[in-house]
Amino acid sequence: MATNPAEVKSGAAGAAQFADSDSRKYRYFEPRGKRATHYEDMTVDVQPDPERYLMQDWIISFPDGKGAYVKDATAAKSSNWHAFRAPDQEWERTHYQRQSTIEGMIQNVVQNARRAGAPKAFDNAWVKVLQNHLGAWKHAEFGLGTSLMQAQRYGYTQMINNAVLTNSSYKLRFAQDLTLYLAEIGMDIDGFDDDAGKKAWMENDEWKPTRKAIEHIMGSDDYLEQYFAANICFEPLVGELFRSGFVMQAAPSNRDFVTPAVVSAAEADYDRNLANCTDLIYLLLNDEKHAKHNKKVFDGWLKTHSALAREAANSLQPIWSQPHGKPIQFTDAQAKSEERLTTITSQLGLG
Repeated sequence: MATNPAEVKSGAAGAAQFADSDSRKYRYFEPRGKRATHYEDMTVDVQPDPERYLMQDWIISFPDGKGAYVKDATAAKSSNWHAFRAPDQEWERTHYQRQSTIEGMIQNVVQNARRAGAPKAFDNAWVKVLQNHLGAWKHAEFGLGTSLMQAQRYGYTQMINNAVLTNSSYKLRFAQDLTLYLAEIGMDIDGFDDDAGKKAWMENDEWKPTRKAIEHIMGSDDYLEQYFAANICFEPLVGELFRSGFVMQAAPSNRDFVTPAVVSAAEADYDRNLANCTDLIYLLLNDEKHAKHNKKVFDGWLKTHSALAREAANSLQPIWSQPHGKPIQFTDAQAKSEERLTTITSQLGLG
């Protein structure tokens, strides 16, 4: 059972003392299960909240009188922001361990492929696709990562901030993975242009709506809207569409068995990020006091950001025709992405 300032009692010489401070059992938060997990021990209530354990008001506040964290940093409302627990239970140590494992895997794959001369066997048209469009995609990943890095600052609890920040970290790591990967294979391919991806991102008509969708996410001043838009709207309609529906499908047909191994890491990242995000959204949609309000807010975000994501997806269609090997049609890939979105939103009761 959570302790609050009213439960603080006076100890020796008038010193403040928490109730049950001499007990060997945790009492300052209620575990999700029978016993607290290591994740909960390292995460719950790390971020202060005057409504729970601070006898005084915020230790740090801004000139306008607002505390370090405020509930109105998002339009969503909660009866208990502290109830959320990330399904992946990731905290600092486990996060670094997983990131290190992924980096080691990618490094081994790329080094072994280069040693075997694999990049030299890539189809020439596919090389142009990697150079221009996978090179452009790294900027999309970086944009989402930057947006979520900004968003995590405003979450009201450490559990929410952890989930958003690890999401950001995965995006920024993958953007770096793509940058290093393209630079490395580019050394083995004559005429490979490392700057082509940035030029395509900034100038090509195919990518302008994707930039627009991401810039709308980055421009929101609501941290939960950024988190929601990235995972519920953009990722299934554009992210998975491009990574799984195009790159991972087309690469083997163009004599490239290396790129799918690199890109697959991002799909595993998204599975974790989506689970965390939907768990938080589900909690808010079933809040005992604010469920109706939250549904209205989330439906509005869904309408806005899914429309932008669909515009981005449709503009990417010409890319499907550029490689010689075409194992999947754009319409089939897009149908799967729409089905994915429908599954996510129907499970949450949105739309």
